[in-house]
Amino acid sequence: MQESFIDSGVLFRQHQFDLPLNYSKKDGTRITVFAREVVELSKADANLPWLVYFQGGPGFPSPRPDSKSGWLKRALQDHRVLLLDQRGTGMSSPLTHQTLSHMDDAKQVEYISQFRADNIVRDAEAIREALGAEKWSILGQSFGGFCSLTYLSFYPQSLHRVYITGGVPSLTRHADDVYRATYQRVLDKNKAFFDQFPSAQRRCAEIAEFLRTRDVKLPNGQTFTVEQFQQIGINLGRSGANLPMYYLLEEAFTETAQGKVLSVSFLQAMLTEQSYQTNPIYAFLHEPIYNQGEASVWSAHRIHNAEYAEFNYEPGKPFLFTGEMVYPWMFDQMQNLLPLKQAAEALATKSDWPALYDVKKLAENTVPVTCAVYADDMYVEMDYSRETLKGIPNSRAWITNEYEHNGLRADGERILSKLMEMGEHIGNLPS
Repeated sequence: MQESFIDSGVLFRQHQFDLPLNYSKKDGTRITVFAREVVELSKADANLPWLVYFQGGPGFPSPRPDSKSGWLKRALQDHRVLLLDQRGTGMSSPLTHQTLSHMDDAKQVEYISQFRADNIVRDAEAIREALGAEKWSILGQSFGGFCSLTYLSFYPQSLHRVYITGGVPSLTRHADDVYRATYQRVLDKNKAFFDQFPSAQRRCAEIAEFLRTRDVKLPNGQTFTVEQFQQIGINLGRSGANLPMYYLLEEAFTETAQGKVLSVSFLQAMLTEQSYQTNPIYAFLHEPIYNQGEASVWSAHRIHNAEYAEFNYEPGKPFLFTGEMVYPWMFDQMQNLLPLKQAAEALATKSDWPALYDVKKLAENTVPVTCAVYADDMYVEMDYSRETLKGIPNSRAWITNEYEHNGLRADGERILSKLMEMGEHIGNLPS
């Protein structure tokens, strides 16, 4: 494809970097990391400061934006932007069931273990040096915010400003604490949805019972189960989610000569929801992104069974959606995850994960850090975000209930403008 192109007065330039899979074995396997530079064409030759974007996930590529919209529109006013496809995503040596298929279980575990925030940040540092940037600013959305605090822990000298939206993690808590909090938020979102659409409770129970008593196939031939259906509740943590969810449920059934069945369009939508099929990093590392010298041991599954059994569907009881959780049964049910079950089990019990944060170094921070913390965030617990920021000098939080977790996508120009303005008033560093 083209090395560069112009659209609506904006220059897009592609970059590819040859980097180590494992930075402790630099002579070993190499991977390609892709990043897209975006700059106003009229400023392409100017000495603009860099702003690097870290996407949420884990396991999803940087956005493919149009030229001037949302947060990018604001960023391009005074920055050269780098949209980083984090390792294993997009065009950065993508990690899929296909690329893992030739490896045995042990090799799969060794390979997948290299795709956490610590190595994402090491990649970014190597890219910074390759581009000749003395310092740059970073913007992290959701898991990208986790990466941002890892970056601030390892390489604070390379950072000018840090902006985080919906992604300030706990620095020390076990994944169990995270899921105890987020299950409660999921209950809140269920209540809000079913309060708004009481008939949806009956429809969901009808769908669940249909799935429980029949062998329903998704378009890829995979059996569709109640547990899979519950997982579409992940959408309830995004702004404006309730109405599309209602419309989806409204059209779930269709009449045929054999009677009522789940419609083809509904089943296709359900398959599309299963991003784990094409982005297995999300399934493999969703819990290990919290692990530092400990194992998660299927944290969300254990907390579900021990403390939130109300999420188990039973006829006659209220139906509940689950949220952004990963479960071991997914590797028994989801077609593209089936051959990866042993690797998933090994990763769930792996305890020798290295540290992701340096609490002592963060306690001495001098880099301005500004964060949008969403009071009603279903994915990232506000109280844990506040707890973290108390231990990081020169950090400020804008705590708001105006947005859900996807605030940056919903109103990015305003949110980034707010964080940039806040950053100008922190410390004595030059703007």
